[in-house]
Amino acid sequence: MGLKVLRKKKWFKVFTNMYVLVLTVFVIWMVFFDTNSLLIHLELKKEIRKLEKQQEFLKTEIAEDKKVLKKLSDPEELEKFAREQYYLKKKNEEIYLIEYEDSLKGSKKE
Repeated sequence: MGLKVLRKKKWFKVFTNMYVLVLTVFVIWMVFFDTNSLLIHLELKKEIRKLEKQQEFLKTEIAEDKKVLKKLSDPEELEKFAREQYYLKKKNEEIYLIEYEDSLKGSKKE
C-alpha cells in the first residue's frame, strides 16, 4: 500500500484534516497537561465531597453540643453533671465510690 492509495481512503482524509489534528491535540492537552485539567477537577470534586461529609458531621456535633449546653444551663442539671462526671461534692459531704470486681480493669477471675 503506497502513500497514494492511503490518501484516497476516507478515514485517512478525516484523520489528516488540520481541524481534527488540532482538536485532538487540544483535547489531550486539556485532559492531561493543563493546570485546569480534567484529572485535577476529579480530584477536587472528591475533596469537596469529603469536606461536605465532614461539614454534615460537624453540624450534627454542634447540634448535640447545643442541646447539652441548653440542658446544663439549668443549675440542677449542672450540679448533676458535675457530680456524675467529675465526682464533685458539697462541703461536709462524703462520697463513696463502689466498684465491683468485674468492673475493674485488669482484674483476674479465678
